[in-house]
Amino acid sequence: MKEVMAIIRVKEISKTKNALLKAGFPSMTCRDVLGRGKKKVDFKLAMTPIEAAREIPELYEASSERHRLVPKRLIILVVQDSDVKKVIDTIMEINSTGNPGDGKIFVLPIGEVYRIRTGDIGESAL
Repeated sequence: MKEVMAIIRVKEISKTKNALLKAGFPSMTCRDVLGRGKKKVDFKLAMTPIEAAREIPELYEASSERHRLVPKRLIILVVQDSDVKKVIDTIMEINSTGNPGDGKIFVLPIGEVYRIRTGDIGESAL
């Protein structure tokens, strides 16, 4: 089993969730996160239209332009080893624009999984 963690643009979360659902992966955890990559990103391009219409929050305003953290979304899925490529391909298809800030995908090993409700262990707990 593997944990797939994807950090993507805020405006792509709905399309990504729908694509994963259609690909057969309905179970996921999503979180709001702040981060930055190696390159300087135009903050206005990284924001959703709603965020762009509002004033820049004080947290961002206080940060220097070089070190500004950009709102992103973190999606976490735990899948069988055989499904990792399909999950990655699905996420890449929706989120790859060729521009800085498209995001990152991390794949980590999972030792054990337990379903609390039933006590199932391992792949049956997925």
